[in-house]
Amino acid sequence: MVKTWDQLEELQPAVLKMIKNSFVKNRVAHAYLFEGMKGTGKKEIGLLLTKSLFCESLKDDFKPCEDCKNCRRINHGNHPDVHIVEPDGLSIKVDQIRSLQAEFAKKGLESLKKAYLIIHADKMSNSASNSLLKFLEEPNAETVAILITEQPQQILPTILSRCQTLKFHPLSPQIMVKQLVENGVAPQKAPLLAQLTNSIDEALELNTNEWFAQAQKIMLKLYEVLRKNSLEAMVTLQSDWFPHFKDKEQIQRGLDLLLLIFKDLLYIQLDRQEQIVFKGESERLNQFALQTSGRRISEQMSAILEAKRKLAANMNPQLMMEQLVLKLQEGSSFV
Repeated sequence: MVKTWDQLEELQPAVLKMIKNSFVKNRVAHAYLFEGMKGTGKKEIGLLLTKSLFCESLKDDFKPCEDCKNCRRINHGNHPDVHIVEPDGLSIKVDQIRSLQAEFAKKGLESLKKAYLIIHADKMSNSASNSLLKFLEEPNAETVAILITEQPQQILPTILSRCQTLKFHPLSPQIMVKQLVENGVAPQKAPLLAQLTNSIDEALELNTNEWFAQAQKIMLKLYEVLRKNSLEAMVTLQSDWFPHFKDKEQIQRGLDLLLLIFKDLLYIQLDRQEQIVFKGESERLNQFALQTSGRRISEQMSAILEAKRKLAANMNPQLMMEQLVLKLQEGSSFV
């Protein structure tokens, strides 16, 4: 679904303000670098900027009309003077950049204007980067380039120096929750999803993902048995955890869920129940929060964060989880 200027302005107000100012002052840059986390609206705002450049009925506040021939064609990805380059396999290859240059050497099909977006610009091969650099060094006055990346440190400094950088900030959980509810997610489920990802699309996928629904149940069960004895917790690891959480990404997701349970307990103790994310489990969590201390919860959260670091450093996942369970149960009692 195409997002309007107003919708995207809610997500990235500072970025939209800078873009609007560039139109007001007639200083649209010949090259932009949009950098920020996945799901922060970089591609959507890149297309929005492109529509403002090509719109046949541009409004007084420089917002595209979304209804003219050019706006519609950009929305449908078939405008002849707007080109999008994405990785071919694992990288953007030199032939893709050369093909782009050849296309731009021709006169615009419908005007002198041309625009191109390079998605995951950090994935350009060395030869592709050098080819693009030559392109950027001799900009056509009517050409606008938009490079989009989550990892600007992977892009040649000489390319970065020729771009105006716009930083995209992570979406606040409140905005994420609002957007998710508007997209049909149950208000009770939205806060948890908003804590796990900054991407609306990924959150919507998780919302209907059976693996994720089961993961939440396993995590709550693991927390409950942790409160009993180490033997039962180890049995639960073998019977439930290891068969379900198989690769590193899934295990990290599981640890994130476990961490959020402890955060909820802490919020309850601080009398900030409105901030808990396991809304459907609030009654049980309230009982659990009465049986532990804030100091103990903080220690357990630190242990989970340490486990996440060990996993990222390629520690054996089974050994890491067994160590974590023992760490979470340290002391003569769970409290």
